Amino acid sequence: MRFSRRVDINEPNPIAKAEAALKAAGIQPLALNDSNPTRHGLAPSSLPSVYDAEPRGQRYAREAIAAYINAAGDCGILDCADDRIGADAANEAGESGVVTGGAADDDVCGTACADGRIYKGMGEGMQRAAAGDGAPDKDSAARGDGCARDDGGAADKDEEDAAGNDNRTAARNEGTVGEARRTVDADDVYLLSSTSQAYAWLMKLLCDAGDAVLAPKPGYPLIESIARLECVEVRFYQLRFDGSWFIDVPQIERMLAEDTDRRIRALVVINPNNPTGSYIKPGEREALVALCIRYGIAIIADEVFFDYPLEPFDGNRRLSGEPRVLTFALDGFSKTLAAPHAKVGGIRVSGPVDDVREARRRLDVIADDFLPMSEFVAREIPTMLREAPRQLDAVGARIRANLGALHRMLEGDELGVVDVLRAEGGWNVLLRFPGVIDENDLVLSMIDDARTSGQPGYFFDMTSNGYLAISLLPEPPQFARNVATVLDAVRQRLDID
Repeated sequence: MRFSRRVDINEPNPIAKAEAALKAAGIQPLALNDSNPTRHGLAPSSLPSVYDAEPRGQRYAREAIAAYINAAGDCGILDCADDRIGADAANEAGESGVVTGGAADDDVCGTACADGRIYKGMGEGMQRAAAGDGAPDKDSAARGDGCARDDGGAADKDEEDAAGNDNRTAARNEGTVGEARRTVDADDVYLLSSTSQAYAWLMKLLCDAGDAVLAPKPGYPLIESIARLECVEVRFYQLRFDGSWFIDVPQIERMLAEDTDRRIRALVVINPNNPTGSYIKPGEREALVALCIRYGIAIIADEVFFDYPLEPFDGNRRLSGEPRVLTFALDGFSKTLAAPHAKVGGIRVSGPVDDVREARRRLDVIADDFLPMSEFVAREIPTMLREAPRQLDAVGARIRANLGALHRMLEGDELGVVDVLRAEGGWNVLLRFPGVIDENDLVLSMIDDARTSGQPGYFFDMTSNGYLAISLLPEPPQFARNVATVLDAVRQRLDID
């Protein structure tokens, strides 16, 4: 795996080496230049704890995140979809393609889905983290907590992981990819303020100026904007629709083969995509992983909407934890907790041991330069995570109910010229209306007549006219009014009374 030249990983000087050796032995050397006021009794009463700079994010918070991921396991949100979606939503989605877990899935996921819950018990580690047992204290530096531990223990841990890699590969070949994933460790996790920040860090890590990443179209325009700020080019591959969305894998293969200068450094996948709502299908996953291995590029998997199935196909899995190619999985509380104001995002690193070790070494440099996570936020992470199952259930119930209402309203519309593209997951859906209506004209008419705006398809680089994104989050009465506004605007633009 090739990394950018922008990250300074020069050999540390003799003093830095000696300090690292002491920290690895559990000894925090006294620093004559220590300008951290919290170590000298000068911290404010509102935040009295001693601050230990941990570039990846406070360790107790990363341990809570890791415990949460492990408690969720890979029984998978989608394997539990029939319990969560329920018979009514399944009928709305249609009989074909909706996940209906079998007996084996019931054995694995039955407890997780009981009473509408997504995950089974969080486990002892999660409970300790949620109770605050891992919270920082003034002795943490002396114990050697934080990223300094990587100088010693992490390398040994990586070697242990390598020893079992062949066995896991054999197991993966026998069943679904998720069945053989190793347990996530706190050292695999980086905490940031947002997934946008995660994209920027990963472009710094992987791309020199003028390098490129592959990203999906249609898609959210944020990636291109961030790439531009990082002096990175975005080259788009196409998602295509033939009743459901699929990735044009041959196009990606062609783009990689024609990249003779080897400027493409990463493949961005959105799982599920926004606004198309399409998950990465099992066959697509295998093809994309094989291409990334062949061409030596990393995967950046944005999976913030993964836990919100709507009309999913069977067999979809997270790319988080993918062991065969260097993979950076992005997630965040803005979706998991429906809390964009929490400002918590994360990167989970996985892949071949040597690539992961080198990626973490370089990502640590970036993280050390930015130190993004506030102690105010970090100390609430274990508590906030306890709300995740309830929040996932509440948001999931809302979006599935609104999708059912949308199907009913469209079926009952006498004009019958507006439909909704199949949405496998996420919070948004795409409405399709007659292409003779200009998208700008439709939205501007809604602004003028109903003081209501919207995002037309060209915002997301749809390949043709006649699309409008609509959120499934509003409370049901407001959602019904929103749909009615669109139907009225279409009728008016067609000049039909």
